[in-house]
Order: sequence, then C-alpha cells, then structure tokens
Amino acid sequence: MKIKSLHIKHNILLAPMAGITDLSCRLLMRPFGIGLAFTEMVSANGLVLGGDATKGLLASEPADRPLGIQLFGENPVTLAEACRQVETQGELIDLNIGCPVKKVVRSGAGSALMQTPKRVAQILAAMRRATTLPLTVKIRSGWDSSSINFLEIAHIAEQEGVDAITLHPRTRSQGFSGKADWSHIGELKRRATIPVIGSGDIFDAEDAQRMLKETGCDAVMIGRGCYGNPWLAKNILALQQGASALTPSVDDRREVALRHIAIFLRYNSERKTVLDMRKHLCWYAKGLAGAAQFRVHINQASSIDEMRSLILHFFQHAAMATTEDP
Repeated sequence: MKIKSLHIKHNILLAPMAGITDLSCRLLMRPFGIGLAFTEMVSANGLVLGGDATKGLLASEPADRPLGIQLFGENPVTLAEACRQVETQGELIDLNIGCPVKKVVRSGAGSALMQTPKRVAQILAAMRRATTLPLTVKIRSGWDSSSINFLEIAHIAEQEGVDAITLHPRTRSQGFSGKADWSHIGELKRRATIPVIGSGDIFDAEDAQRMLKETGCDAVMIGRGCYGNPWLAKNILALQQGASALTPSVDDRREVALRHIAIFLRYNSERKTVLDMRKHLCWYAKGLAGAAQFRVHINQASSIDEMRSLILHFFQHAAMATTEDP
C-alpha cells in the first residue's frame, strides 16, 4: 500500500488508542505484521504549550517505523504549529475527527468536528500548508443517526490535500456500541480518489478479509480486536497469503505477556509498569481457565517480580487445564 510517498509493507494498520498504543505496545505488535502504527492521540494544544507529558507520547525509536502521529485539536493555527513540531518525528500525520470521548468533544475536537465542516476545511488547509508529510484523517459516519455526513467531510478532506481517509462507520452518539456499518466504508471507497482505510469490528482475521472484500477498502485498521491478541495481525496476513489462521497456545500467550512487560519496563519505571500492564495482562488471560481469579490477583500486584510470578503460575495451570480438556 502507498499513501502519498509512504510505502507500507502490509495493509494492516494499528489504530491510535489512548492508553494503549504507547511505544512498548507498538514494538510488541510490529513483528506480527503491522504495516503502519500510530501514536496515541496527541494534543496539539499540549504540544504547543510545551507539556512534557504530551511530548512523551511522541517517544519512538528506529524499530518503531513507519510511524503515524495522530493529532487532535480544534484550532487551525495550533494544529499547523503542532504539525511543524512533529514533522521530523514520524512518517505521517493524522488528524483525529472521530474520538467520541466527552472531554475531547467538549473542547470542540475529535468527533465534534463532524458537526463543523467549515472548521474541518480550515484546519486541514492549515495543516496541509504546514507539512510535506503524508496527511490523513480518521473520521466517523457522523455525529448521530440524523446527521450522517462522512461523504461531505471526506470530500472536504480530499479538496484540502489529504492523502488517505480512515472511516470508523459508527456515529459519535454510538460510541463503540451497536454494530459498525461497513456499507459506509464501501460507499466512501466508491466515491473517493485517495486510499480508504476501514476500521470497526475487526475481531478476527476473517472479519478483516470480509471487510476488504465487501467494501473494497485499501487497508484495515485494527483496534480493540488486538487487545491481548497481537496474533490478529499475523492471522490476517496468513489468510491473505492463502494460509490458515492459527490460535495461539497458552505458552504463546505467556511468552508474549512476559515480553510485553520487559519492553514496557525498558522505557518506564517499575511503578508505572505495574499499573499500566495490569489491563494488558488481563487481556492475555481472557478465555483461559482461572482468568477471573487471575484478574483479581494481577490487579493487586505491587511489583514486577510479583506480576511475573503470578503470570508463570496462572499460565502453567491454564496449560494443564487445556491439556486435560476432552
């Protein structure tokens, strides 16, 4: 796949997810077949005002490339300046026009922009002037069911020089409830002259194959489906190449869980690692015997050594239970 001058090896993209797709998560996921990964949402206001926490979201290294930097904000001048500040730190810049979180929406950013097409045009024009990098947008179907305007927003994006569009076909009012309407992705693909990336409800490799076939989109963006499941990208690739999707073994899950901790600890304190890794470890355990009890214990763990001990004990017993199943 190609977005402007950027060549992407695989048409599988890792979505920008706040609190999830930090550097350690991206480094863990990339070997499984991710063609392009994105930072967590980065506040343009935070960057321009010089916030250290915001700048920390841009942390990367050579193995974490190609990297898309997703910005959010509501002010064209501020977003243009943010583009200039991050231009050397990634290969692509993305504008978030889809986040449904109340705090973001109240500021006029994220999916609130679906209600203000003229502001979208002003923002994208300013960003386009500010950077030579590939510029993309991530949008929703609309604000609510009575204002489905993704085609209008996408047309504006094309006119202002955007190089690709990602559509998550839910409205802002839906959040992540209900079902993503993939027909919107197909409709956008038929109308657009730039690459279209489909997002929403890809939880297994077969979902990705169906989305590509039904909508004709150029790439898929995986999000919640890869929680505790980096094998999702690997299985999508396998199906594309005519092979079969494989279910990771209990040992596979254990090794990835331990690797994730090790990578996270490389860039963060032990305290932050313990707190932030809890959710990931619960996801790695999902569906296995004893997972509920493991979640209780892992959320009470206070050190890395305790976490590792709990992981080894849990997955050993889970493997035994799997072997004993008829």
